[in-house]
Amino acid sequence: MIRTSNRVAMISGANRGIGAAVATHLAVAGWDLSLGMREPTVSKGPPHALFHPYDADASQAEANWVDATLARFGRIDAIVCNAGLMIPKTAISITELEMAAMFNVNVFAPQRLAQAAWPTLRASGRGRVVVICSLSGKRVASADSGAYAMTKFAAVALTHALRHAGWHDGVRATAICPGYVATDMATAITDMDPRTMTQPEEIARLVEVALNLPNTASVPEIMVNGLIEGNL
Repeated sequence: MIRTSNRVAMISGANRGIGAAVATHLAVAGWDLSLGMREPTVSKGPPHALFHPYDADASQAEANWVDATLARFGRIDAIVCNAGLMIPKTAISITELEMAAMFNVNVFAPQRLAQAAWPTLRASGRGRVVVICSLSGKRVASADSGAYAMTKFAAVALTHALRHAGWHDGVRATAICPGYVATDMATAITDMDPRTMTQPEEIARLVEVALNLPNTASVPEIMVNGLIEGNL
């Protein structure tokens, strides 16, 4: 075990996109990191981090990852739930299996991770949970985003539920809800110029802000958009 005085954050989906940007940013800020990814690749992450296999589809994956993190660092101060799945179908055209897959990755996996890490988050006195949601958790922008939005509305609600559950123990939870972010997932479903999208590094800075806020400045939601879109 490496006993550390640094704060320790777990980040899911840390091998690319937003997750990789968050890992890089927090490493520079002095955090120790436990990075969950399907195929851990040490060369793609900060030095001294724990690289752990993590598949959000496996029901015991979160508990195993938490155990490994505690064995390595002895503490967990924050979890950043970033792994996500998007199937662009309407609420009518999507199959039950596809819907279940999205709910499992986008909602149930973050809930399982929070549940597994809860005792050590409470023990820290200032545990932090950040769920990377989406503006699709605030509105349904199109028919083909409808099924995905159902899961992201639930993810936002999960964040609020965790905030209430941990309030008296100093656990604070924030849902970060971006529009299009210049990642592989976003560029695969839109013809927008990636340069006009919110950048992963910008989301990483918002994650750091949420993690560093004192207990007396709880921010339950942060919405960010690279487009002018009504009130969003």
